[in-house]
Amino acid sequence: MITLYINGTRTKVDADPGTPLLWVLRDNLQLTGTKYGCGIAECGACTVHLDGRAVRSCVTPVSMASGKQVTTIEGLAESALGKTVQAAWHEVDVPQCGYCQSGQIMSAVALLKNKPHPTDADIDAAMQGNLCRCGTYQRIRSAIHRAAELV
Repeated sequence: MITLYINGTRTKVDADPGTPLLWVLRDNLQLTGTKYGCGIAECGACTVHLDGRAVRSCVTPVSMASGKQVTTIEGLAESALGKTVQAAWHEVDVPQCGYCQSGQIMSAVALLKNKPHPTDADIDAAMQGNLCRCGTYQRIRSAIHRAAELV
């Protein structure tokens, strides 16, 4: 048994320690907001926070999360910053298909925690590796700037 702290709740899961955190979240805990995209940490769809840091859950063994705080898109709305970023996302009308957006939002929140008023260059650097097939990058950048104004 592995003890995880998911979105503020202590949870025990029966999983092989090498199982990617993504599959434990989705299959064992039914937290399906975290998406599978590539399986090799290249697209960012699976981004979650591990002790406040954005990580790719598709390549993070669940054993690495043992005893640490894991925040998924489902738990993000519990924080003021998470609510603000999600509101900015809606205001700017960022999503097109929406598949990548949970990972995009998770990365944006991690950025704004560390840099409350980022420049375009800061945003580009922090969001690098979060791919959007629909190409909504300009709206993503606008939403991050809008969230920074609202915080």
